[in-house]
Amino acid sequence: MNIELVEYPFESLSYNILPGTDDYECIKHHLKLKNTAQFHTEVGTIHDNVHIKDICVNENRFFNYQIIKPKNNDVAKKVIFLLHGFNERDWTKYLPWAENICEGTGSHVVLFPLAFHMQRAPKHWSSKRDMYKLSEERKKRYPNIINSTLSNVAISMRLHAMPQRFIYSGLQTYHDIIQLIEEFKSGKNPHINKDFQFDIFAYSIGGFLAQILKLTNYKNYFSDAKMCLFCSGTTFNRFSSVSKFILDSEANVALYSFLIEHFDKFLKQDAILKHYILEDHLEGEVFHAMLDYQKMRVFREDLLKKHEDQIYAITLRKDHVIPSFEIINTLQGAYRDINIKVEELDFDRDYTHEDPFPATKHNSEEISKDFKMVFKKVCDFYNA
Repeated sequence: MNIELVEYPFESLSYNILPGTDDYECIKHHLKLKNTAQFHTEVGTIHDNVHIKDICVNENRFFNYQIIKPKNNDVAKKVIFLLHGFNERDWTKYLPWAENICEGTGSHVVLFPLAFHMQRAPKHWSSKRDMYKLSEERKKRYPNIINSTLSNVAISMRLHAMPQRFIYSGLQTYHDIIQLIEEFKSGKNPHINKDFQFDIFAYSIGGFLAQILKLTNYKNYFSDAKMCLFCSGTTFNRFSSVSKFILDSEANVALYSFLIEHFDKFLKQDAILKHYILEDHLEGEVFHAMLDYQKMRVFREDLLKKHEDQIYAITLRKDHVIPSFEIINTLQGAYRDINIKVEELDFDRDYTHEDPFPATKHNSEEISKDFKMVFKKVCDFYNA
């Protein structure tokens, strides 16, 4: 099958939920909200090129998304949204994944970036020289830090200073995807039929967002959507995200402290966060339920049961970031009474969560065979 990549502009209309201003408005409730949480940078340092106010990052508001499509099929009735992992800067790893899904299903595959990731992050955050320098400074400031690298220093500094960014950027991306679906439904993209059907393929943290979208089921848009999770599916507190490619240990501790250990107290201090998490926003309630395995478990598991026939997870045995058994615990429930198929695979070679199919000449035939096997299972799930 001949395939091609096309690109379209997008403006996030939900960017104004982000930190960086004093006055907010909830459109749903026609409610004016006052920011009661202070905007933070790291103690003892100000790097304006990293600690930019979120609401002012134009790359995150205006960007292009890509579609991988069959060359001779101009208007799609079948679409698959591909959601990527945490702290990603370019789509190189994912293009073969998207091409394979496109070829195996005949669907158009939409590559949509999470807020402040991929093309939605300032290019400066990917400058090797500047990020190396920041990482070295960070190691001096925190002598016991683990896995601070030029690859993760920008996102680690930002989440260390303001862990609530994890929620705000997640909610922004949630609303962006709904906005994109509604743009497709209104005929704004010439390659997508207004009556299109869609599914989701989500990897790593992309699966966390995918579950919130699926379980919230805004306006029943997601009622018929199949969701395939690859190396994903747990609640937030069952990730192990300290990695030279994901987060350093200081950022991870701050994030865990904020989202898991003291979240209820922080909600009392932040009027805007409290509104979106606790006050008549189902997406916020589901987000809350996906943070801590122990909390809101019955609520979360009841939602998963509703969609058990439409969810399929592929896990990898040697995945130390999002382990198989934690994915099973979340998706199949504490009492294993949710009939979501979770299939654990293993490869007879070295691999990591961050790079399951490394682009290397060593073991290239074996890697290619593993890749084809995984994506045949993915396509079979969508085609069933």
